[in-house]
Amino acid sequence: MTDRGERAPQMSVKEFEEIAAAAPETVTLEFIGGRLEVKKAADGDRGTVLCRLRRHCLQVAPELDLYQGRGLRVEERREGRARPDAVLAPRGHFTGHGEWAEPAGVLMVVEVTAYDPDTDRLNRQGKPTAYGESEIPLYLLIDRDARTVTVHSNPDRHVGGYRDVHTAKFGEKVLVPGPMDIELDTEILKNYVR
Repeated sequence: MTDRGERAPQMSVKEFEEIAAAAPETVTLEFIGGRLEVKKAADGDRGTVLCRLRRHCLQVAPELDLYQGRGLRVEERREGRARPDAVLAPRGHFTGHGEWAEPAGVLMVVEVTAYDPDTDRLNRQGKPTAYGESEIPLYLLIDRDARTVTVHSNPDRHVGGYRDVHTAKFGEKVLVPGPMDIELDTEILKNYVR
């Protein structure tokens, strides 16, 4: 335990990056809250959900792009490493960036839950904290287990996450506030759950 009552990291960021660089392409590793995480590969339904979201976002804001598999430096001191399912940013934003980019300029991160036991701890708890501390304006969680969409907004690194959290059931319309200011109809998401 550290002096703030937190768990000591399993390894340093440098050690994590060395392991991640050596991992096969079929394995996605993340480093959140000082813990090595293995991200489950996307299934066809998860990929389809991301494609639909991409089309919707680009219809509303064609100057943006929804990047998949983009590595970000996250958490308050940028000691975490995350690979959100999707990252919404201005088109060309990541040109010239290395494998792990700073979150400045990112408008929204998106996660679509996988059917695994780590979803609760990571996507519902760890990532909202990491993304909020990074001051990413929006975190959109499409939770296929709970059949909900949760919009996290108003990041506050001092409270360790987001001040505003709104959850809606699949089938309801969801407002994604600024900087996006779009409405999502989540009815179609019912087709992509077990």
